[in-house]
Amino acid sequence: MGKARLEAFSDGVMAIIITIMVLELRAPSGSSLASLKPLLPVFLSYVLSFVYVGIYWNNHHHFLHAARHVDGKVLWANLFLLFWLSLFPFATAWMGENHFAPVPVALYGAVLLMAAIAWRPFQASIIQANGGSGSLLAQAVTGHDVKGIVPLVFYSAAIPLAFVHPALSGLLYVAVAAMWFVPDRRIEARVKQET
Repeated sequence: MGKARLEAFSDGVMAIIITIMVLELRAPSGSSLASLKPLLPVFLSYVLSFVYVGIYWNNHHHFLHAARHVDGKVLWANLFLLFWLSLFPFATAWMGENHFAPVPVALYGAVLLMAAIAWRPFQASIIQANGGSGSLLAQAVTGHDVKGIVPLVFYSAAIPLAFVHPALSGLLYVAVAAMWFVPDRRIEARVKQET
C-alpha cells in the first residue's frame, strides 16, 4: 500500500501535538517583564518538547522518504510511536507547571524513553516492508548505532536521577536533543546515492 496517507496522518498528529503544547503557554496576568519569570519553567519545557517533536518529525520524514511502501505492521508501529509522542503535551505541561519537580521530570523521561523505544519497531517494520536486510533503508542504518543507543541509556539514567537531582536529568534530556538536532544523515546519503 502507498505511504501518502501514513505521512499525512503522522504530520497531522505531530502538528496537533505542537499545537496542544503551545496552547498550554498561558499569558501572565501582569504586564511587566517580571510577570514572565514564573512562566520560565513552562516555556523551557515547551522549547525542549518542541525540539523533540521536531526531531521525531524530521527523522520520520527522512525514513518515509526512503521507503517505497508500507504495510499493516508499519501502520501499527507508527500508531505505537504516535501514542507515545501524543503524551508529550501532558508530560511537558506537568513538568513545567511544577517547576521541574522530581516526579514530573521522571515521568517526562519515561515518556521520552518509551518514544525512543517505539521508534525501534517503527524502523524495523519499514525496513521489513521495503525489502528487509538488503533494502536501502537497512543499508543506511546498519553498523554502529551509537546515536540510537545513547538516548536509551541517558533516559534510563535520567528517570531515577530525577529523584536525586532533577536538573541533571534535564541536562541529559537536553544532551540527547542536542545530539539529535542534526538528523541522521545516513538515510539522506543513501537516498542521494540512488538518485
